[in-house]
Amino acid sequence: MAKRKGRTTQTRHSSLKQQRSPALAGTSIVPGGSTQKLLFPLVISGLLGSFSALSSVYSSQTLLWSMLGATCILVFWTLLLRNSVTKSKRSLGMDIVLRKQHYIQACAQLSVYLYWGWYWRQVYDSAHLIAAQLLFAYAFDMLLTWSRRDKYTLGFGPFPIIFSINLFMWFKPDWFYLQFLMVAVGFAVKEFIRWNKEGKSVHIFNPSSFPLGIFALGLILTGTTSLTWGPEIAVTQIFPPHIYLVIFLASLPAQLLFGVAPMTMAAVATTYIFILIHSYITGTQFFSPSDIGGGAVPIAAFLGMHLLFNDPSTSPRTEVGRVLFGVLYGIGIIILFGLLEQAGIPTHYDKLLAVPILNLLIQIIDVSVRSSGLGRSAVSPREDRRLSLRRNLSYVTVWIIFFTVMQARTTTEVALARGVSLLSQNQIDDTVKHYQELVKSDPRQAKYQNELGYVLLRAGRGEEALTPLLRAAELDNTVPQTHNSLGAVHAQAGRWPDAVQAFRRSIELQPDYPEAQFNLAQLYDEGRGVIENDREAVDLYLSAAGHGHLGAQVNLGRMYRDGRGVTRNDQEAVRWYNLAASQGHPFAQYNLALMYRAGEGTAPDKIAAHMWFSLAASRLENDSREIAMTARLRAVEALTSLEETMSAPEITEARHLAANWSPDIK
Repeated sequence: MAKRKGRTTQTRHSSLKQQRSPALAGTSIVPGGSTQKLLFPLVISGLLGSFSALSSVYSSQTLLWSMLGATCILVFWTLLLRNSVTKSKRSLGMDIVLRKQHYIQACAQLSVYLYWGWYWRQVYDSAHLIAAQLLFAYAFDMLLTWSRRDKYTLGFGPFPIIFSINLFMWFKPDWFYLQFLMVAVGFAVKEFIRWNKEGKSVHIFNPSSFPLGIFALGLILTGTTSLTWGPEIAVTQIFPPHIYLVIFLASLPAQLLFGVAPMTMAAVATTYIFILIHSYITGTQFFSPSDIGGGAVPIAAFLGMHLLFNDPSTSPRTEVGRVLFGVLYGIGIIILFGLLEQAGIPTHYDKLLAVPILNLLIQIIDVSVRSSGLGRSAVSPREDRRLSLRRNLSYVTVWIIFFTVMQARTTTEVALARGVSLLSQNQIDDTVKHYQELVKSDPRQAKYQNELGYVLLRAGRGEEALTPLLRAAELDNTVPQTHNSLGAVHAQAGRWPDAVQAFRRSIELQPDYPEAQFNLAQLYDEGRGVIENDREAVDLYLSAAGHGHLGAQVNLGRMYRDGRGVTRNDQEAVRWYNLAASQGHPFAQYNLALMYRAGEGTAPDKIAAHMWFSLAASRLENDSREIAMTARLRAVEALTSLEETMSAPEITEARHLAANWSPDIK
């Protein structure tokens, strides 16, 4: 009996050792020789190449060659590696490790894609391109790893990297090869740029945020933001109703399990508290409503605070360090948004540029925190699981409370921002429906009534707009935009005295309101509802034009050209036309072309005239208004007659200038 008991004890000890072994801790060895293992990247490359047969890929020559080019590179690399392995007689290995942080993060990101894509179908339409990046990532990661060492770890690692990259930026089909390059940079940086962190060699940079930051910087410096869907991504992420809540709930499992709640909460709280302080001091919102929702944290930044910067592997280990890390990210977004806006650069880059810098600071943050005596480590694998979960749960509880309060305070702003974003993408019917639902839910909210009236007016449904605008003025008579919209409704209906009264009231409430000034100036210009007064019209046009109103700039050019309300001055007319034309106003471009052709206010220049006529004709092509169709017809006729007097090199140069022209955004 004693011997049998001893054998039982021995077996139990053996079982305990096996539980600690890598195989039963989530790792298994993939059988097969080195040549067989290299079939993995080869097959994956073949699957990537098969995407070339899709009609959406085949129809775009650049996209087709991007797929085929990436496939050829991977296949060639596989063959080179096979030759190298055969000669050196290396033995390649592959382990399967399914890490929680990878598949839980991927599930959270996928849920955002599915919900967001329902309201912006470009996401669904690009699903095959995201899948292609995943295939490329797996093959590239395998080949890069086996080129440097013998063992590759297969798991869900590429999923959160690819999903995270595409949540913030993806290149349009004609430039999609840059998307593959961005993915390659992310994995290469993860492999090559490393440091010693607490006795382990680990990657320094988040493998999704680093390429996003580098490529964002490149796009800014080259002025080529239009190559990507970046601006559209930042705007459309607020399309889905309750998107803040969806992101919050999707990220909760990771917040609870991996101890990243202090970072997310600190980043959101820092940004939101700054918004409140800025609004209290200035009376205005710091961020653009289309990006965020008035007084809420920008939706794309909110997403980044949950699913971009808070990778446990590239963040501080101490709890206080993680809080500080989140605070610095929030401050970074605020500073970058302000700088980008002042420089006239698209502001959606604000959440991408700060992360690589913060990754470099994590060891400094931890050392500083520990030296101050506040350096208790974040959740450690050695720590009792129940204790670590209690610590995480306490942070998540505080975060839930803060999020709930913030949501309650920003409901109106977020709802308005969703409407602004829908309208910015010309989804007029969806915008009208959105505001109608808001008005129905809260009919005493003047902002909802005002926005519904404005959108109906923009949709050409002026008489429908009258009711909500009158209701908005009744609820709050101090909003200049309401009276300006009412003036436009009256003007459309030919109620000129009412229009004059509404525009004057709008200017009375906001003396520097350029839209109302321009509208009232047109009435003085044409003698509608008031006695015609060119001098008054010019004064109003000057004020509106000085605040950047393009229509006012065009009309000022006309007033100076005709000598109405001012002494005729062709040079001044050219200056105003050029200011509006350089920003893309088609009527200004047409009028400026006339001035160049006739040599009025400037030296005659057939090439410049040809360029501006071409641009005006192109921009007026889809404008169905009678005045626009007439101007386009005249521009086309002017081009035909102008080319009869130009040499072939002059025509070529003019067409080249028009093809490469881009608006000067003020």
